Amino acid sequence: MQQLLEELRRRHQLAAATAYPPTSAVNDFANNFINWLFPEYTGKVMADIVLLEEYAHMLQGELQQLLLPMQQQLPSSAEDLSVQFMEQAPVIYDALQKDAEAIYKGDPAATCMYEVIRAYPGFYAIAFYRIAHALHQLKIPLLPRMITERAHSCTGVDIHPAAVIAPYFCIDHGTGIVIGETTVIGANVKLYQGVTLGALSVDKDMARSKRHPTIEDNVIIYAGATILGGDTVVGHHSIIGGNVWLIKSTAPFSRIYYRADGSINVVENSY
Repeated sequence: MQQLLEELRRRHQLAAATAYPPTSAVNDFANNFINWLFPEYTGKVMADIVLLEEYAHMLQGELQQLLLPMQQQLPSSAEDLSVQFMEQAPVIYDALQKDAEAIYKGDPAATCMYEVIRAYPGFYAIAFYRIAHALHQLKIPLLPRMITERAHSCTGVDIHPAAVIAPYFCIDHGTGIVIGETTVIGANVKLYQGVTLGALSVDKDMARSKRHPTIEDNVIIYAGATILGGDTVVGHHSIIGGNVWLIKSTAPFSRIYYRADGSINVVENSY
């Protein structure tokens, strides 16, 4: 027991030397930011421009306080980074508005945009990803991953904050979706539950290489499909059927699906 206690003491000392904000505070910031952009998210309404501006300043201060314990690990001051993040708010809002529109148009069961923003796990996961991605682009460590892991735990959708995802992104149902670190996804892409955009087994020294696939514009990937590898490109306007296993590129306008007998059918350039 004494040996364990000594090991734990060293571990706690190391944690104190590399302090990060509490996970709950990071999650609160993400929730508050989404509610500021989309009052439908929680129903908390600020129908006055002065209140909205004050809330923006509060969010900036909230982020700055989260970053202050990490100052030695940041590329610039906590204040500068919080200002730079808030300057990205219009870009984040525009992308999420387009994402919500894509989800609404892509799901016949959706009755209105309010429902998508308030109740759809796909929107929740994408919203947390877009916040995390903006923080990742500012080279802020750990916080982006904490935010996407919050969405992962709530929705079952696992999106790495470094992934690059264009607007009009639609996640339908969502449970079990995995989008890896170096994935690139174009505009107007729709993913169903259980889709994996992952890496082939690689060594740790390949961590900085392109390991995950590229999905071009206007692609639909149905439930359970697995697409692997950094050299794999799914051409634009393609459809990948359910449970397909794909480790090579496809031409634009391709249709790839399993036949009833279990064989795979590839139809390329079917426009």
